[in-house]
Amino acid sequence: MKRMLMIMVCVLSLGTAAWADDDKPIRFNELPAAAQTFIQTHYSGEKVALSKVESEFLNKEYSVIFVNGDKVEFDKNGNWTDVKATRTGAVPAAVIPARIQSYLSENFPNIAVVKLEQDRYGYEVKLANGRELEFNKQFQLTDLD
Repeated sequence: MKRMLMIMVCVLSLGTAAWADDDKPIRFNELPAAAQTFIQTHYSGEKVALSKVESEFLNKEYSVIFVNGDKVEFDKNGNWTDVKATRTGAVPAAVIPARIQSYLSENFPNIAVVKLEQDRYGYEVKLANGRELEFNKQFQLTDLD
């Protein structure tokens, strides 16, 4: 009996795990409106190579990968969460909050931002020189690597 119960638990766990992490390609017009607007505003000259949705247990996330290698990730509402530029490029300056941009201009002039992440706690910025900076929601520097 214990063995049968254990087998059932394993089968159900595997089935739930497979259902909970489902990546599938989608068309650009299937992205949330906010994501489409973000792409059209900040990446109007770039060609989309792939857009996809990742369905997790109770959440959805969207990703857009461009032909040049840049990638933008969005939450279920289409708000950007992660912007990554290729090694030779930079995150669009208009995406970087003004107070963070001001700090970077003053302390790291002429160094490109290659990755920008935001979550409910703040922002993480990765520079082309390898430095990583973290800012809280009030745009105060909280960590520097």
